[in-house]
Amino acid sequence: MSIATAYAKNELATKYGQLGGWISVHTGPPGTNGQNEAAGNGYARKQTSWGTASNGTITGSEVEIDAGAGQYVSAGLWTAQTGGTFIDTVAVVNTTLGAVGKLKVTPTYTQT
Repeated sequence: MSIATAYAKNELATKYGQLGGWISVHTGPPGTNGQNEAAGNGYARKQTSWGTASNGTITGSEVEIDAGAGQYVSAGLWTAQTGGTFIDTVAVVNTTLGAVGKLKVTPTYTQT
């Protein structure tokens, strides 16, 4: 069953944003528990601020995450800056850093 009304889609997208606001980056698929999370080189999850849902889509503010040299294939959404519960995978373009740098992530969720 698909959701027919914009109201319901927006309500569900808003609820998704309320589940968590901490963004991580991952060197491999995070699976269902947030595995392969980056570490070291000043890495820390960053908090996003979710906007208002429209047409079933909610977008968070862009975050810049410090990361070491390496390949980053995914981002994640968490309930806390450390520990917490892994909520979901956030799609990103695969990025390779040749040295310590910053990754920019803008989380988006669309309820269909």
